[in-house]
Amino acid sequence: MTPEEKKQLEMTACRLRMSALEAIHAANSGHPGGSLSAAELFTYLYFKELRIDPADPKDPGRDRFVLSKGHTAPGLYAALALRGFFPREDLLTLRQIGSHLQGHPNMNLTPGVDMSTGSLGQGISAAAGMALAAKVQGKPCRVYTLLGDGEIQEGQVWEALMFAHHYKLDNLCVIIDNNGLQIDGPVGQVMSPYPIPEKLRAFGLEAVEVDGHDFEQLEAAFNKARETKGVPFAIVMRTVKGKGVSFMENQAGWHGKAPSAEEYRQAMAELNAALAELEAQA
Repeated sequence: MTPEEKKQLEMTACRLRMSALEAIHAANSGHPGGSLSAAELFTYLYFKELRIDPADPKDPGRDRFVLSKGHTAPGLYAALALRGFFPREDLLTLRQIGSHLQGHPNMNLTPGVDMSTGSLGQGISAAAGMALAAKVQGKPCRVYTLLGDGEIQEGQVWEALMFAHHYKLDNLCVIIDNNGLQIDGPVGQVMSPYPIPEKLRAFGLEAVEVDGHDFEQLEAAFNKARETKGVPFAIVMRTVKGKGVSFMENQAGWHGKAPSAEEYRQAMAELNAALAELEAQA
């Protein structure tokens, strides 16, 4: 990755954070914490990793992405809008009656959404099924799925991992957003999933742990995922919940609430300042 490419990705991630917050503020409802912690991941997937075409969102040969932690739809919608799947102004219709941008992703409404999700634990099972179908049909597409660290407390997740290992789904990449917080507080106190990489390896996956806000580490992990044969691959991202907005960072209370007018103003001022600094360095 060149320095110029990295800078462009960093600026896109900043714009994605701003777009997600705009949507949540307009709806006066939504989940900012996990949308912001996964901003670099959404950016890397949609602007570098995935083989997709916004002009042909149903291309049978495309890569698939399943947002298993479906409540962070604002982050996904921001990525899709910035990538050109639909107009950016549509983000301001989030959660409104009649909008194609509902509170959780709907594959029947939103261009670029490959699976309807929301009930935690189920998205990874759908992704594993997609990966097996691609294998059976001889398609070269890869399947990616993003889970929350609180979500992996669900037993269905581990059933899906057993399935993925049994069928040697090396076209499946499982990504876990380990920001350490869920709606009820610290993940380790609610129901500890730790140590996550070791448990994934015990279920037969190849697993790496990275800084989820570092594009170079993400690139290295995704490169290794494509090179791994015979077993599914997992990327455990260490992230900061609410990343990029000072008063939201590492605060469980920002899991699922919208900012007030003053909080929104402060958040956007911080992100605009961060973007201006990046643009000055570009």
